[in-house]
Amino acid sequence: MRGENTNDLRAFILVAQERSFTRAAARIGVSQSALSHTIRQLEERLGLRLLTRTTRSVGLTEAGERLLAGILDPFDEIDAQVDALSALRDTPAGRVGIVASEYAISHVLWPKLAPFLKANPDIQLEITLDNGLTDIVAEGFDAGVRRGEHLEKDMISARISPEVRYVVVGTPDLFATTPPPAHPRELSDFRCVNFRLRSSGTFFAWEFKEGDHAFRVRVEGQVAFNNIYDCYKAALAGFGLSYVPEQIAQDDIAAGRLVSVLEEFCPYWDSFYLYYPNRRQTRPAFQAVLNALRERL
Repeated sequence: MRGENTNDLRAFILVAQERSFTRAAARIGVSQSALSHTIRQLEERLGLRLLTRTTRSVGLTEAGERLLAGILDPFDEIDAQVDALSALRDTPAGRVGIVASEYAISHVLWPKLAPFLKANPDIQLEITLDNGLTDIVAEGFDAGVRRGEHLEKDMISARISPEVRYVVVGTPDLFATTPPPAHPRELSDFRCVNFRLRSSGTFFAWEFKEGDHAFRVRVEGQVAFNNIYDCYKAALAGFGLSYVPEQIAQDDIAAGRLVSVLEEFCPYWDSFYLYYPNRRQTRPAFQAVLNALRERL
């Protein structure tokens, strides 16, 4: 295609990755109608339908799948080479996109990256909240954050947090008439706050360890959320026991507003890692972000 049409191809890649004209338009700062017009002109020049559009979703036709597979890597390589030129600058510059859970964002990423960004004003950071197991390559992110046991084998990873401990907490009123559980098996006798996994749609099974034996317990209760902070707030409001990262609850435990139970069965689990594909490794802006996350570990 002629050189002036490369922007249309980039627009197509973005819509294909987002599966949404609305989200794609927001990312590049144009109207949805303008972006739709761009894609329609591209399809007319090619004489092929690239996208299937419904009122709720956008999909790829067979031609669209072939085009995306053929141009995605070359455009990524061009972007990587352009980004690499920032190595010639005195300070790194460029955009870095990371996807992570709400807990990883608030307790792992942001405390380190907020001061880093003030010292590096030419770096643009976009952090996207997602509790699912996002495909960072397909979705166009530079990196993602997961606990070690959930890392993909074909990714490079770097540890960016200490080990994480989850604890079972509830208000003192819960134990006014019933003694606290002495073993995780006794959780079936208590109201609990469930956490629904966005990736699988199932409730998260609480993880424990007895000696060398790791096991999981499924709980029941009146309320459930897909946000760990809402689970924590529900426990604080007296709706039952909740299983949350210790760092979230430690102030309320210390103040007596929450009680931590089953502590001998709550070990430290694997750390959080930043993971990313090979081709992102040499970008100076990304490398600077990675180094900042590794510092003070």
